Amino acid sequence: MTSTPTISFAKFAAPKKGVAFVLVAEGGGLSEQARACDPAGTFERAFPVADFTGKFGSVVDVLAPQGSPLDRLVALGAGKGSDLNDHAWLKLGGVVAAQLRKATDVSVVAELDGAKLGGAEAAQLASGILLRSYSFDKYKTRKDEANGKEPSKPAKITIHCSDPAGAKKAFANAKAVVDGVTLARDLVNEPANALGPVEFAAHAKELEQLGVKVEVLTEKEMKKLGMGALLGVAQGSPRGARLVVMQWNGGKAKDKPVAFVGKGVTFDTGGNSMKPASGMEDMKGDMGGAAAVTGLMHALAGRKAKVNAVGIIGLVENAVDGAAQRPGDIVTSMSGQTIEVLNTDAEGRLVLADALWYCNDRFQPKFMVNLATLTGAIMVSLGQIHAGLFSNDDELSERLTQAGLTTQEKLWRMPMGSEYDKLLDSKNADMKNIGGRFGGAITAAQFLHRFVKDTPWAHLDIAGTAMGSPANEINQSWGSGFGVRLLDQLVRDHYEG
Repeated sequence: MTSTPTISFAKFAAPKKGVAFVLVAEGGGLSEQARACDPAGTFERAFPVADFTGKFGSVVDVLAPQGSPLDRLVALGAGKGSDLNDHAWLKLGGVVAAQLRKATDVSVVAELDGAKLGGAEAAQLASGILLRSYSFDKYKTRKDEANGKEPSKPAKITIHCSDPAGAKKAFANAKAVVDGVTLARDLVNEPANALGPVEFAAHAKELEQLGVKVEVLTEKEMKKLGMGALLGVAQGSPRGARLVVMQWNGGKAKDKPVAFVGKGVTFDTGGNSMKPASGMEDMKGDMGGAAAVTGLMHALAGRKAKVNAVGIIGLVENAVDGAAQRPGDIVTSMSGQTIEVLNTDAEGRLVLADALWYCNDRFQPKFMVNLATLTGAIMVSLGQIHAGLFSNDDELSERLTQAGLTTQEKLWRMPMGSEYDKLLDSKNADMKNIGGRFGGAITAAQFLHRFVKDTPWAHLDIAGTAMGSPANEINQSWGSGFGVRLLDQLVRDHYEG
């Protein structure tokens, strides 16, 4: 795996070796600390040549002048100070990580001319460095080691700021969220031969080390509960299904929990309604919702969130053999409602139907949010920038939307209504699992709505954002970990106390 940088915080002292990064506000000058890193005035000569004005994300990278103890000097444009919110600091950290190259000793001067930066900003900067540094190369052979070369060492990064003690404290919480995102990315990036339902459940079980209570239900237990919808999806695979229940009890004992439910199809062939071969390899990521829920529970436990939270993930493989579910089969869900399966590739909603009903029935939560790489139709509607948001509750929807704007894991609310719901009516069962060619993301949400009763609920269709989404300043990975930061922000803003 790529070496992860180590990060520490300190009061400013002129760096004696390696690479020094300094921040420059748009239209502003160098801070006193930045000038101390560059007593020869290299930056001031380089800025006009590079047409550098401090525009956000712009970079001037120069070799340190002769006689300097440093190797390189890097100026990083911080944009206008009024625009520097938490996400902007994350992005700046990502730009730092992109410029590290093979540097092993790095100093980042988190000061701007005329403005003192606190611990929170420094912690966000550090988080951005870690998020951008992530790379999934677990299965690549070590060519350098094979050729007798020393493997690259992780960079040691010191962030100089006015409040290092505050930064260290803030970073402890922020790092827990980064670790949750990293876990989600790892799970999505794993190949399906290495990560089936049983293996995924084992990864979730490791959260017990953080104080999360984890239960793993087997097929036998789910059959007793009547989870015919979930088990119907799994019956074509030799790899057994699992339902994982994760509980973090950080709030008051009497408080109802908040609940998060994830679709965990560890590989989706489409079943007998088989997908085309082109691009099917990407279906190892069809468990992005379950990955996000697992990463979120890691984040909440890691930062000791003052909330009671439940995470439930339904884990199956949708495979094809003689026992696989057929189009036209009718299954009975845990709710007792029957479902005519007209398309075995509309399987995620069957898994979620039983997981949502189980969650609601057992925990009676304040709300439920489910995440799923559910439909290609949502990508036709929204592309890969926004995830689709469907909800029966305006307050929950508004809070999720705002959390998405804060974290830039953006959501767009989509319509629901009885007219769409009628498209699911079946002649042979209580409902069918598809609603026709048009409005596919909406009818999928309407299907899930039939399994939540009156509990406030939101469905996030993350098919376009959980995997293969456009790279950005804080993510270069195929698996993005989308949803972890979003939902942590939701909890942080409204449900801790």
